[in-house]
Amino acid sequence: MLIVHVFVHVKPECIDAFIAASLKNARQSIEEPGIARFDVIQQADDPSRFVLVEVYRDADAPTRHKETAHYAQWRDAVAEMMAEARSSVKYLNRFPNEAGWNYPPGV
Repeated sequence: MLIVHVFVHVKPECIDAFIAASLKNARQSIEEPGIARFDVIQQADDPSRFVLVEVYRDADAPTRHKETAHYAQWRDAVAEMMAEARSSVKYLNRFPNEAGWNYPPGV
């Protein structure tokens, strides 16, 4: 498993549009077989900052994700919303096991 935290700083006037685009992308992303989770979280004390928590089942899944139409649509839609370039950090899973990252049915 590979966990990627993508750090995003959005222009204040673009927060609502960024959330809408990111939720649409996340909902489609969790349908990909290589993705166990795709969380969109917003910083409590600075609503212009977000973290996308992307949990991939294997090392090739991020590449496959970036080849999807919904990722390209999200990338292009949010490009001008960024207050600064987004950054990411990759992590390896230690706990829970792979099954522990799955969404419950109906999410």
